[in-house]
Amino acid sequence: MQDEVTIRRALLSVSDKTGLADLGRMLAGHGVELISTGGTARALREAGLEVRDVADLTGFPEMMDGRVKTLHPMVHGGLLALRDAHAEDMAAHGIAPIDLLVVNLYPFEETVASGAGRAACVENIDIGGPAMLRAAAKNHAHVAVITDVEDYARLGDEMAARGGATTQAFRTELAGIAYARTAAYDAAVSAWMAAAEAEPPRRRVFAGRLVQPLRYGENPHQAAAFYADGSGAGIAGARQVQGKALSYNNIADADAALALVREFAADTPACVVVKHANPCGVALGATPAAAYARAYDCDRVSAFGGIVALNRPLDAETAEAVTAIFTEVVIAPNADEAARDIFAAKKNLRLLLTGDAAAPGSALRAQPVTGGFLVQDADVAPLDPDALRVVTERTPTEAQMADLRFAWTVAKHVKSNAIVYAKNGATVGIGAGQMSRVDSTRIAAHKARDMAEAMGLAEPPTIGSVVASDAFFPFPDGLLTAAGAGALAVIQPGGAMRDDEVIAAANEAGLAMVLTGQRHFRH
Repeated sequence: MQDEVTIRRALLSVSDKTGLADLGRMLAGHGVELISTGGTARALREAGLEVRDVADLTGFPEMMDGRVKTLHPMVHGGLLALRDAHAEDMAAHGIAPIDLLVVNLYPFEETVASGAGRAACVENIDIGGPAMLRAAAKNHAHVAVITDVEDYARLGDEMAARGGATTQAFRTELAGIAYARTAAYDAAVSAWMAAAEAEPPRRRVFAGRLVQPLRYGENPHQAAAFYADGSGAGIAGARQVQGKALSYNNIADADAALALVREFAADTPACVVVKHANPCGVALGATPAAAYARAYDCDRVSAFGGIVALNRPLDAETAEAVTAIFTEVVIAPNADEAARDIFAAKKNLRLLLTGDAAAPGSALRAQPVTGGFLVQDADVAPLDPDALRVVTERTPTEAQMADLRFAWTVAKHVKSNAIVYAKNGATVGIGAGQMSRVDSTRIAAHKARDMAEAMGLAEPPTIGSVVASDAFFPFPDGLLTAAGAGALAVIQPGGAMRDDEVIAAANEAGLAMVLTGQRHFRH
């Protein structure tokens, strides 16, 4: 492979015209002949540049609404030809080499994300672009290939430093970027088509675009980076307006906090405090500040250094409360000027603004395992009121039923085995991630007692509470532990072999119990 290749002819065909005129001027300044298609050619001419149409190169006009324009030997021969080995064929057929290809693809991912119909999505599946990118990337011994706008400046620097040439190392790097882009593009098309299939697809591909390199992963000895899937949803779509760069753990915890706070309608202020991917406090309130105060009171110890997410824009009162203790990240749809001024005094605190907090996320969840990965639908199923069954002699009051629904929503986002005590629209004790359900029940009650003592309360807040369990109680022991902590009503899926024993124990303890028929394991 030769090292330096001087760029004499370039083919440009882009859907994103950002920076195109400057790129064209830079290439023309090095004496590069510009070849282009359709709208790209028009944009270059409007910038005062001389451009040769691909139709002039191939001898065929663009046809079929632009679907056929670059799929021709004059194009692909110029990209694929080995300059020495194929010189005779090139001369025989009048094929001139193309030394640079600049292509960014039809905006398929953006079209799907916009909610466009099937016909529009199909029309935005690029064919000629990926074919050219793959051809140029394969022949990177002779051809430089650019697919990302951010690489235009790097190309300019490379050519300026080398008299209009590119090095093998630079071309090899660009080829890898091009193949990653076509792979990601094909993955997006495949995923969109697979969504309509009844059976799991034979092959499943996931792809992402680098958002930022991270200092390290969960621990300092682990390399890590953050990639976005292009949907613009979730933390990947949030805007960081201040604070240090997000860490791996910040992003994971922020994702958990945002997923839970989005469960609550924006007409009722809600706040979630997360630590180590588990909520340690969740509450509704008359105002965002009130919701935060109630969520914080669930577990003030764990809230230190936590992640706070709200479903309403931040105001000064809420900002004052949140910044009163050390907080890693705050997430909200927006923040007014007074709130931003308060946050600005905490220069390391990360503030993320999400805009529309109801924006949907990916419908799939993937988890790597050794040698492969597991894929499942996201657990977004809402509680079905018609499926609820009261199975005890005692029926929950209207207020208790509201708290049961609230606790059930929170339990869905707590690591299994999950137990959530709640009262008056706020969590008062959370037990997470234990191997035994009864241990989760005890831990949640124990933490509630500790908070009551620290706050000087006359009794633990679990007295008069309700409790949610993400899966069934296999034995009465966990249920009775909750009753001993003061819970008056329980919500759980049911379906255990000993349901009759559990229901009998609930009746004997004077508890009301509701079965959902729906489980929410979260591993």
